[in-house]
Amino acid sequence: MSKTIRAAGGVVWRPAQDHASNSAIEVAVVHRPRYDDWSLPKGKLGAGESLLDGALREVFEETGYRVRPGRALGDVNYLKTSNGQPREKVVHYWAMEAVGGAFTPSREVDELMWISPEGAEALLTRSTDREILERFASGPVRTGTVLLVRHATAGDRNAWKGDDRIRPLDENGRDQAEELVRLLSRFEVQKLVAADFLRCIETLKPLADSIGLEIEEEPLLSEAGFPGHEREAVEAIRRLGDHDDAVAACSQRQVIPELVQKLAEQDEVELPDPLKYKKASVWSLSFEGEKLVGAEYFPPPQLG
Repeated sequence: MSKTIRAAGGVVWRPAQDHASNSAIEVAVVHRPRYDDWSLPKGKLGAGESLLDGALREVFEETGYRVRPGRALGDVNYLKTSNGQPREKVVHYWAMEAVGGAFTPSREVDELMWISPEGAEALLTRSTDREILERFASGPVRTGTVLLVRHATAGDRNAWKGDDRIRPLDENGRDQAEELVRLLSRFEVQKLVAADFLRCIETLKPLADSIGLEIEEEPLLSEAGFPGHEREAVEAIRRLGDHDDAVAACSQRQVIPELVQKLAEQDEVELPDPLKYKKASVWSLSFEGEKLVGAEYFPPPQLG
């Protein structure tokens, strides 16, 4: 079988505009004249494009709406025949809140309909789209997001002769911090928190500069403040998640694995296997109030 086709999209939603509707929200469903079908907005990734970047681009191209990503909805897989050859297609989805824009018909999408989730289920052509819509409808619509970042590279701990709290990012780490702005800004971060170690603060500094926010220091997220205060650290992350807006929080390898696993175990959220926590990687944690309802891992940004 030929190489897998990677694609991404979203269940785009907004508060119901039709006051006669019994639904609190409505979702966007698009008509593609080439296939004469009704579909969730999605499309193939470009060369070197990440899943999230591809999803946001395709959603904007097909709907005209800018969106804020929320809870990850997972993948669907199916076979697509191209030039007589079957190819596996894997599409990854997020819940996405429409925050502005307007639809303009195009050659690829000639109609967009805002409709209740129940109406969309009846309208969608493909069973895989209905499966994603069911995942969306079975969980919370609006969620808070904590983007739990492991600090970028900061040289060799053993080679550093000074106070480890002030060990800075190395050149590669500074480049990683700059590249993280692209991912983190997709979530429209409104609050920045970092462990009180210089390398954690420096990891969020480019984002802070780009969006004009101050970085709040939180000792509970550091390898010095976390041991013996695990419960308080978990509660601190829950409080950060109990907002509609996204929060970026930078911590360390000695903290993040236990923090993520405790949250997942307490709220019975399944985590991917194997778990990863590389430097400059990000865990996107979705909350309904203070309850964790989803977790997704983003690998470190690719440099050069």
